Amino acid sequence: MATITLRGEETHTAGELPKIGSRVPEFTLTDSGLTDVSMNKWHGRRRLLNIFPSIDTPVCAESTRKFNEFASKNPDVAMIMISADLPFAHKRFCSDESLENVVTLSTMRSRDFARDYGVLIEDGPLAGLAARAVLVVDENDVVVHAELVSEIGNEPDYESALRALGA
Repeated sequence: MATITLRGEETHTAGELPKIGSRVPEFTLTDSGLTDVSMNKWHGRRRLLNIFPSIDTPVCAESTRKFNEFASKNPDVAMIMISADLPFAHKRFCSDESLENVVTLSTMRSRDFARDYGVLIEDGPLAGLAARAVLVVDENDVVVHAELVSEIGNEPDYESALRALGA
């Protein structure tokens, strides 16, 4: 269990974020076309997993925009945005913002993802959603960067994540 905060109030996650050097857990999530997609779709590519509570919040939206900008200049890297939002919300947001370089995935059919990745918020007003976290995974499915953002309302450390991608 990890302790994070929401507006300074303590809250907890189920489990721990995967550690640097460990293999990332497999997952199957739902894309904006309602197709189930597994992690192995990107095996052999570097990946950034941006995990967050909801695309319809300012910080989550901003992180998606920033990672989309990076992806536009680095097409060899898979930039994967993950939340509990329905695929319709992901599709609407990316369409409204003209974001074409990130992949959005919903946990709507996977009750295990947030628990397996140690980001399931267990208490407080956001219980049941994912905490804000960024993982960078290498071509062999090994975690090379892991950040569980300590305050849910804060942005992740973009520089560290992009540096781990080799940027």
